[in-house]
Amino acid sequence: MIVKTIPLAELNTSAIRLLCRELGVVNTARFINQFTTGYGNYTEEREQIVGHLTVDEIVAEIKQKRQATRKGKRRPKTQ
Repeated sequence: MIVKTIPLAELNTSAIRLLCRELGVVNTARFINQFTTGYGNYTEEREQIVGHLTVDEIVAEIKQKRQATRKGKRRPKTQ
């Protein structure tokens, strides 16, 4: 049997459409996530975002921002 190969982009598109039709979008995403690896460096990214803050400090900042938003006041971004 001779099978004509198609470009990978076309193959991926067809496969995703088939999976979506048969499994639904959510289960297709769950299925595909099994085979994809993450990227980046979590530790470095966390350090850039959180830095030296403790969990209590982060929670306090979240609460403060929520209160400011509820009052219609937005604080400028801190870096």
